[in-house]
Amino acid sequence: MKLREAGMQDISQIKEMYKDIVSEMEKNDIYIWDEIYPCEFLEEDIKKKQFYILVNDKGEMLSGFALNSLHEGEKSIIWENENADVRYIDRLGVHVKHLRKGIGLLTLKEAISLTKQLGGEYLRLFVVDNNFPAIMLYEKAGFKKREGIYEEKIDSDLSFKEYGYEVKTI
Repeated sequence: MKLREAGMQDISQIKEMYKDIVSEMEKNDIYIWDEIYPCEFLEEDIKKKQFYILVNDKGEMLSGFALNSLHEGEKSIIWENENADVRYIDRLGVHVKHLRKGIGLLTLKEAISLTKQLGGEYLRLFVVDNNFPAIMLYEKAGFKKREGIYEEKIDSDLSFKEYGYEVKTI
């Protein structure tokens, strides 16, 4: 398996993977993503060279994620080291054909390694408070929940409460 930066040639396959993920989440009564998010942000992630995909030896896409140096909720959480060089993983998704095969954990390990290569001391993320499968995965990967809650306001009728998690890369 190989982690690589996604290119524009991958966009249709990436969007298809995320649409399938949204459908799978809805089957499990998890209504966090929809037809707009995250798909409408993926092209910009790729253009900014901050979207990565994990592919197997056959070139099949297994997972993807964005890796950013900023997050609008970063001040809402009490991090272990506020002044550290950090990266934020966002829009992590595992292809539905590869769920429950350890791909999520492997992807997080690759993201931790990439963060370290880029000079990041911590990899951080935000997760919606009722996304229990994701929370269990992050904790299994060694991420620690930090104090505080980020309230992401989508519109006047919708907002999400998100926990902050981090793992030290060094």
